Amino acid sequence: MQNLTVLGTGVLGSQIIFQAAYSGKQVVAYDLNDEILAKLPERWEYLKPMYLRDLPDATPEKLDAAVARISTSSDLGAALADADIVIEAVPERLDIKQSTWEQVGKLAPEKTIFCTNSSTLLPSDIAPFTGRPEKFLALHFANEVWAKNTGEVMGHPGTDPAVFEQVAEFAEEIGMVPIRIYKEQPGYVLNSLLVPFLDAAGKLLVRGVAEPKDIDNTWKIATGSPVGPFEIYDVVGMMTPYQLNKDSADPESREFAEYIKREYIDRGWLGKGSGRGFYDYSGA
Repeated sequence: MQNLTVLGTGVLGSQIIFQAAYSGKQVVAYDLNDEILAKLPERWEYLKPMYLRDLPDATPEKLDAAVARISTSSDLGAALADADIVIEAVPERLDIKQSTWEQVGKLAPEKTIFCTNSSTLLPSDIAPFTGRPEKFLALHFANEVWAKNTGEVMGHPGTDPAVFEQVAEFAEEIGMVPIRIYKEQPGYVLNSLLVPFLDAAGKLLVRGVAEPKDIDNTWKIATGSPVGPFEIYDVVGMMTPYQLNKDSADPESREFAEYIKREYIDRGWLGKGSGRGFYDYSGA
């Protein structure tokens, strides 16, 4: 599978695009309008120094070649026209993902395999909307995909086992370590471990127990971890925890979502990629 289309160019979508192109794939980046897509060159310039820092084989020439393998489109039909595989990275809401896949299923070539990068939703809740559930499954990436390179492959009961293996092989081709998940699990392996940890940090904050820096330092000093939960939030970006928590049945989770929106999102502080989140990265 050489031709990839990525739906959504946010934090993870843009990383998936760049990583696949760096690994030699031809990638079409799709988003809702050309104004969003016009910002991608800035994103590539942001990512290049990280590749040079973290990957021993990275060179400026390889990074420029990766950018040359990326094209963009705000026309969904055109973006899908020659796709061997599609990876969806749209906002983490079931209705948005279902409606997106309903459109994709009508426009994509018969050959195309469909993958969602959803962090918490089950493939079986989306598969019926695709029109080809046997070719639909999840391929989930960790943030900073070039360095934290797990590719969690999770089907649903109707996924063709051969397609499951094709996606696992594709993940390996783009530099991921395939993690085969044999039973649907909200949050896969990574987020089943990570989300409760981040939730606990958010609740400590909204309860007024401690400030983000002190919560992070407690975790880092006591465990030897290089990062704390609020530093992880900054890498993930503010929109994901906001979307996940704003409609929660837990009042403290909803309070945390409102706190994020009021104190960060409304100010344009969207996390590390924007230069400011819980921490200020403007001088980095």
